[in-house]
Amino acid sequence: MSGIIKAMVMSAGVGSRLDPITKAVPKPLVPVANKPVMDILFEKLVSIGVKDVICNTYYLADKIIARYKYNDLGINFNYIKESSLSGTAGGVKKCQFFFDEGQPFIVLSADGLTNADIKKGIEIHNKSNAIATIGIKQIPMEEISHFGVVVTDENDYITEFQEKPSIEEAKSNFINTGIYIFNYEIFNYIPPDTFYDFAKNVFPVLLKEHAINTFTVDEYWSDIGTLEQYKQSTKDLFEGKCIFNHDKITSTSTGAYISASTSIDNSIKFIGNSTIGCNVKIGKNTIIENSIIWDNVTIDDNIHISNSIIASNCTIKTNLYSQVIGANELVASETVQIYT
Repeated sequence: MSGIIKAMVMSAGVGSRLDPITKAVPKPLVPVANKPVMDILFEKLVSIGVKDVICNTYYLADKIIARYKYNDLGINFNYIKESSLSGTAGGVKKCQFFFDEGQPFIVLSADGLTNADIKKGIEIHNKSNAIATIGIKQIPMEEISHFGVVVTDENDYITEFQEKPSIEEAKSNFINTGIYIFNYEIFNYIPPDTFYDFAKNVFPVLLKEHAINTFTVDEYWSDIGTLEQYKQSTKDLFEGKCIFNHDKITSTSTGAYISASTSIDNSIKFIGNSTIGCNVKIGKNTIIENSIIWDNVTIDDNIHISNSIIASNCTIKTNLYSQVIGANELVASETVQIYT
């Protein structure tokens, strides 16, 4: 990997589609298998030799800064605090001071969970004359309306973007993963102090003046921007589709679980795949089924938790079926709204 590579992780979003679990935790700190997704991202960057990273922060910024300002992940963590959201490109523009003229750099989304070969992307970018190279992934056509579609020519250069087209209108089933490698010249296309977006504002103009390159992400990629995608990513981990360092998977006769440091009584039954955070107290004869339980949760005896997400510091005194509980809740009766 030639050149000094720095990276930016876009970390300002509110994560409203993950409500209520993001009421007390910013989206980059949402855990997958008890590890914040930003930890996973930073470990990925360090593994390819990238240590100098900057993040733009806004929503619950102090929690992100507190976790990474002094970290043991091998990351030289830098940050800015935005007073208002400025769009994907606008946030990158505010970090221009961090990057070096003449050197390419990486931009990633904080909610991207991936095993993408970013090193390959950098090599492809360096061989091209493009100002921007975008990681793209082929997905099933029936999912295409949820993503920004990328149309390429026979040399893998972009010819057109389509923003969340219908299946009938889609000209491709390759999508923009939000993994970018940019030359410093990208800043010429982003005005200062302006709400500006890559997909809507930067790329359409750049496409008219310069080639935009791509590299294919054949490996795992998931956007954990919704509750369903969050649950799916956890399922993918148990199925071996998503790979990163995490606590061991313990298998039982009826399921499997990952537990951070919780003592599991023999009377507890696991069905399907579940993750259990630190300092979780699970009562006897409890059934945990396909659920995600964060830290410091207390669950009474004889409770059935099914297809649910429970954020930190909750006390559960009743059965939960297909429910999402935000942090610091006492749930004593089945009055929590079911999500779909």
